[in-house]
Amino acid sequence: MQIGDLSEKSGVNIETIRYYERIGVLPIPARMSNGRRTYGEADAQRLCFIRNARELGFDLASVRVLLALQEQPEASCEDASRIAQSQLDAVEDRIARLTNLKTELRRMIAECRLGQVADCRIIDAMAGGRP
Repeated sequence: MQIGDLSEKSGVNIETIRYYERIGVLPIPARMSNGRRTYGEADAQRLCFIRNARELGFDLASVRVLLALQEQPEASCEDASRIAQSQLDAVEDRIARLTNLKTELRRMIAECRLGQVADCRIIDAMAGGRP
């Protein structure tokens, strides 16, 4: 299949596919006599793996490790579990920060008296008047 077909099948943008090839998470494909890239089913499966991992928030370094682990089916999945736990910890940390942000925004809005900007609690809070 050609790159457009791979893009459609995997749901990954063509430029992203090329980027993944450049950084080595997707192998450089064979080329036809006209110079066009040609891909196989294994490439599509690998690309879907990468897309799914990225959608779960894994960075490319983690994706590389997970791809390497996938190629060792008899190995322990301890490393995969450690990587997933680290990602979960990061997600929980982001959720906590977003929850605090939500609380602060609600407080700022509640304190706004809808008067003049000179007396606006929202503008004051962002200007550093109240951390």
